[in-house]
Amino acid sequence: MNNLQKAGGVAAVLQAAIYISAFVFFGAFWNFPADADTIQKFAFLAENQGVLSIVTFTIYVLFGILLAVLVLALHERLKANTPILSQMATIFGVVWVGLVIASGMVSNIGLAVALELSVQQPEQAMTLWRTINAVVEGLGGGNEIVGGLWVLLLSIAALYGKALPKTLNYLGLFVGMVGILTIYPADIFTEIFGISQIVWFSWLGVVLLTSRKS
Repeated sequence: MNNLQKAGGVAAVLQAAIYISAFVFFGAFWNFPADADTIQKFAFLAENQGVLSIVTFTIYVLFGILLAVLVLALHERLKANTPILSQMATIFGVVWVGLVIASGMVSNIGLAVALELSVQQPEQAMTLWRTINAVVEGLGGGNEIVGGLWVLLLSIAALYGKALPKTLNYLGLFVGMVGILTIYPADIFTEIFGISQIVWFSWLGVVLLTSRKS
């Protein structure tokens, strides 16, 4: 039990680090030429395909694997006192794991296919790339409803079961509600969800690493 809690704590801390690295990469280093023509855009993507593929793998696939560990650890921690709420939260947690990993796989494979097509048919390739981006955004890159429901439900369960610090649970309620609000197409909700989750994951990781739960 304690080993699983430690593993969950490490996973949570690493997830916070992935969030931070994603903000830094896309905010400071990724300079996609949005105003360029189609050929120039694909030339940029081809030149940076390796880096972008690694970043995409990290923020989606690796994040999803770590999330699976955290979902299991939190379920084990909460199920004794709040079994029904814990099960409901875990369902959404598992679904979120699948959506996040699928987003990364679709994005990386889609980029490779679009780049290959762009050599002969750049306009069709751009249409394909935009379609792929829409699919990735729909699966989880642009809305966080499933993740928000997971955080919300497990925070409610932790409040009732007194399994985590009360203030952390209140933060989780906020994070969960903001995640659900990302159903509205406004970037501000997605950004708030991401920033608040950095704090939540970091805090949760410290709690799991330093507390004992038998």
